[in-house]
Amino acid sequence: MNIIPLPAFTDNYIWLLHDGVGALVVDPGDAQPVLDFLQREGLRLQAILVTHHHPDHTAGVDALREATGAPVWGPVRERMPEPLTRVTGGDHVHALGLDFKIMDVPGHTAGHIAYYCDQLDGAPLLFCGDTLFSGGCGRLFEGTPAQMLASLDTLAALPGATRVCCTHEYTLANLRFAMAVEPDNAALTNYFSACQSLRQQQRPTLPSTLTLELQINPFLRSRLPALMTAARAFDAQATDEVSAFGALRQWKNQF
Repeated sequence: MNIIPLPAFTDNYIWLLHDGVGALVVDPGDAQPVLDFLQREGLRLQAILVTHHHPDHTAGVDALREATGAPVWGPVRERMPEPLTRVTGGDHVHALGLDFKIMDVPGHTAGHIAYYCDQLDGAPLLFCGDTLFSGGCGRLFEGTPAQMLASLDTLAALPGATRVCCTHEYTLANLRFAMAVEPDNAALTNYFSACQSLRQQQRPTLPSTLTLELQINPFLRSRLPALMTAARAFDAQATDEVSAFGALRQWKNQF
């Protein structure tokens, strides 16, 4: 199976899986990159998966559905381009011969979901939308710090080998913030250098893995003493794990 991050807009990725014949896409904010790739590779689109309602993840859905007839799946509790099959945590989507488990991960938006395949070419695969980024997490547009922390805990409990397919190339900016929070993290410094090299070659930094993110991502590490201390230095009211997480997210907003 081929895993392709199709660039869109300034820093989006539309994830595309294909087996040489059929394809599925995740969060197509723009139809044209997908249609161009399908035509160039001679592929038939079989499924469209959507994680949340923001236009940079949904604006291409109608055009792709009309051009290909591909069915669409999306979250139960969010405004979506109709028609589609709505899914929620614990449901499964079967597409391209794969089984995706739906996970509820509110925080960035109120009804955000993720798609998890526990076995694809030897390792699990996660399409997490804007909940988890490499080195970061999504802004809390509709959810609370407690919700986002719980959602990230859900994702962090997946196998370490899980490939993390985020939908934005935010990695370098996230890592600059992470190094301000945790300046003595050698794994973080090394990863930043590797990602700089990739971007200089105009190559994506993604997918990441959960093992790596647990080593370098401050929003997955927010309960560690050093990060709790850093959060309190930013906001003296950050005295428990939820308020410390919220302080880190607010700090990142202002960084």
